[in-house]
Amino acid sequence: MRVMVLGSGVIGVASAYQLAMAGHEVTVIDRQPAPGLETSFANAGEVSPGYSAPWAGPGVPIKAIKWLLMQHRPLVIRPHLDMGLVRWGFAMLRNCTHARYELNKSRMVRLAEYSRDRLRELRDETGIHYDERTQGTLQLFRTQRQLDGCAADIAILRRYGVRFEVLDRAGCLRHEPALAAVQEKFLGGLLLPGDETGDCFKFTQRLAEMATQRGATFRQGVTIRKLLSDGTRLTGVETDAGTLTADAYLVSMGSYSPLYLKGIGIHIPVYPVKGYSITVPITDARGAPESTVMDETHKVAVTRLGDRIRVGGTAELAGYTLELHDARRRTLEHVVTDLFPNGGDVLKASFWCGLRPMTPDGTPVVGGTRLRNLFLATGHGTLGWTMAAGTGCVMADLISGREPEIDMEGLTVERYQSAYRPAP
Repeated sequence: MRVMVLGSGVIGVASAYQLAMAGHEVTVIDRQPAPGLETSFANAGEVSPGYSAPWAGPGVPIKAIKWLLMQHRPLVIRPHLDMGLVRWGFAMLRNCTHARYELNKSRMVRLAEYSRDRLRELRDETGIHYDERTQGTLQLFRTQRQLDGCAADIAILRRYGVRFEVLDRAGCLRHEPALAAVQEKFLGGLLLPGDETGDCFKFTQRLAEMATQRGATFRQGVTIRKLLSDGTRLTGVETDAGTLTADAYLVSMGSYSPLYLKGIGIHIPVYPVKGYSITVPITDARGAPESTVMDETHKVAVTRLGDRIRVGGTAELAGYTLELHDARRRTLEHVVTDLFPNGGDVLKASFWCGLRPMTPDGTPVVGGTRLRNLFLATGHGTLGWTMAAGTGCVMADLISGREPEIDMEGLTVERYQSAYRPAP
């Protein structure tokens, strides 16, 4: 079967690789000159199934107000007229209940755990390397309230068999010795030993090379203009290189997916949430993190990637702008120098931002649509890297007509009644 994958980020490339392995004739289309150059380029580096949780949860509206008032705030809303943001925001508020949080988290953990296992298999089968480490994630709590508040997440982790350890200060230091220099700044943490880290960009580029070796074709530098449909199936993709056709199509264009889907009457509540990162060269390995430390106060992850420290965080609601704001850089610099003051040279750090495709319930949109040859893999939010390997396997199964290895309940577009509104 001829399969066209729209988007060459980590989700599109992982899907293309699995589709090529399944024997399909795969073509990947992307406007960028090479794979992995948008949101996959410099994310926080976490493969964190244990940390998979929706942003919408009990108490979040009140927390959001407090975050907006912080000097180094994890949430930024830039005022602009955007009804899409308004609708997305109200939908997110509807998910801020205990019942919906637990349901949404359970769906996310299901895909994330499956994905982590598929990533390990892929690594064993191919020998792919991407500055990977398998030493877990440490969620660091600066206050007793944060430590007490992790009980709800722990209950869900227990239910799904996700390994965890609640650590006191001494336990945190055993896992991350460099924190000894600042141990008075935190009380304890939640260790997720099954989590991993790695450079998503390196992974995406190398997996694209492997997909090419297995017959996939990457047409980079091709701009998609619109999707073409006869109402029952997708008939083609109009691009600046002409109209391209295939037997089946996979839309994996991240935050840009809904802009193209609405033209064929499929409306998904995916909104771009800008995230920032800095990449800091390590100057003293003993003062750098061993794996990932997630600062619960600032919602910033500090991750060891080879000879670099990747610091990622901030949720900025500002539409599709990629403007870099120095205030966000100062927040990232504050966290890494506060926790690992001797690890790296922030004066030599590179600064980056990307658009995370977020759904209001946190769960991605993965699966088929009412158009029998159109499939979606988008809306992974901050967890695209975490869920990529599993998403690729799921999409290859679905497009090949096989039953996926995991339960698809709650992962598909069918959970959104608005998805099938007629196109305006």
